[in-house]
Amino acid sequence: MKLTVTGDINSFYVQTLCMIFFPGEKFTENQEITEDTPVMSVHVENSETGSYAKAILTYQGKTAEAEKNVEFIPERTKQRTAKIAAGNVVLAVGSELLGYRPSWGMLTGVRPSKVAMEMLLNGNSKTKVRKILNNDYFVIPKKAALATDIARREQKIMGTPNIRDCSVYISIPFCPSRCSYCSFVSYTTPKLLSLIPDYLEKLIKDLSAVLDTINELKLNLKTIYIGGGTPTILTAEQLEKILSLIDSKVDVNSLEEFTLEGGRPDTITAEKLAVAYNYGITRISVNPQSLNEQVVKSIGRNHTTEEFYRAFEIAKRSGIKCINTDLIAGLPGDNFKHFSATFDKIIALEPENITVHTFCVKKAADILAQNQNIYSIRGGDAGKCVDYSQLRAQAAGYVPYYMYRQKNTVGNYENVGFAQEGTEGLYNIYMMEEVHSILAVGAGAVTKLVEYYPANIASTKIIRHFNPKYPYEYLENNTGEQVIDEIKKFYESH
Repeated sequence: MKLTVTGDINSFYVQTLCMIFFPGEKFTENQEITEDTPVMSVHVENSETGSYAKAILTYQGKTAEAEKNVEFIPERTKQRTAKIAAGNVVLAVGSELLGYRPSWGMLTGVRPSKVAMEMLLNGNSKTKVRKILNNDYFVIPKKAALATDIARREQKIMGTPNIRDCSVYISIPFCPSRCSYCSFVSYTTPKLLSLIPDYLEKLIKDLSAVLDTINELKLNLKTIYIGGGTPTILTAEQLEKILSLIDSKVDVNSLEEFTLEGGRPDTITAEKLAVAYNYGITRISVNPQSLNEQVVKSIGRNHTTEEFYRAFEIAKRSGIKCINTDLIAGLPGDNFKHFSATFDKIIALEPENITVHTFCVKKAADILAQNQNIYSIRGGDAGKCVDYSQLRAQAAGYVPYYMYRQKNTVGNYENVGFAQEGTEGLYNIYMMEEVHSILAVGAGAVTKLVEYYPANIASTKIIRHFNPKYPYEYLENNTGEQVIDEIKKFYESH
């Protein structure tokens, strides 16, 4: 896509707006322009009273233009006003030429409920927040209601965050096979899996230092999340090494939540979950993604439907009190009939949590080599699947408790976590809403030191530290001491 951005607006933000209509597009300076190349110019200019925006889009021999003035108001920053103006004109020209109205309007960020929460914290009623999302951001009514309801629920769960609250994330970036859509740093070849013993040795050293620092600084550790990858690819003995270290340094009974991301049913055994239960794990994921075996195999997962049911039963019998299952709407080869049948079967199992993702493809995913046309602006059956999951879950007594969005999802839809009342996945909320620090260890993990201001979310400050992305880089680099220094420096100044 050829995009020209001028004036008082961030070009990256405009790119994200363009990707609503042209998912998967690349933005390059020097490219050959054909009739099928989208060409857009966006200009935003701030005055004393507001933001003016203009957009021109040419695509497949047609051109559309739009202009918009948005006035400054006290409860909205100038930056937000400029974004609304830009969003107005990009949506106008995109909708005109492509005949498509996105469900989430101009909201492009990962956290739509955060926008709703900010308005609620500013004293707006639920009804007014929905109206603002609908009128100013062009979010369709049912999505505006979803974002507002989740924001209200998150507010209730979070209470009043304290600067000394924190959670710990532990990265196990290894999997038994690589999903064709995967964007995570996860490794599957025998050579790379052979790194696990050395990786665990370094991980345990870094985790020990982080937990010691939490105790030294007298921080309030609320949740621990062991994610990946697939943490249950570890043997029971390897898993015990991590959990016994945590047990030696943390009163796990005082944690609000302790999660093990099981993920792949074919890696879950009774022995592993017995170890997990004995060391205080309170939440586990067993993720089929779909109960259609043909669809599952097509995306590179090796487990069968029978293995999922076996793993779920092991989890139920383990004593771990909260089980999550992940499903994906809009998978290649799937349709509404298959997805709704899968969802009904999952509901019948009564897991405490169900997370429904919308199929998303990152640029590094293997599936792009197989099918360059995998991106879909309308998403086929995905919208019906997402709607069905939300209606069916709530009819069965589940409440939507957290939500996030990703770029290049089919149909531009959302990912939503549902929970039986009182079983919400707390780490998901704390991490997604960025209300307290996340201290992370392992390859690809990101430590976020958060200075949260509930009265003015826009003023929240976050310092990020990115660990080396790949396991072999993590083994070769000693960044643990630097992270500890940054954590101490942050908390000693608060």
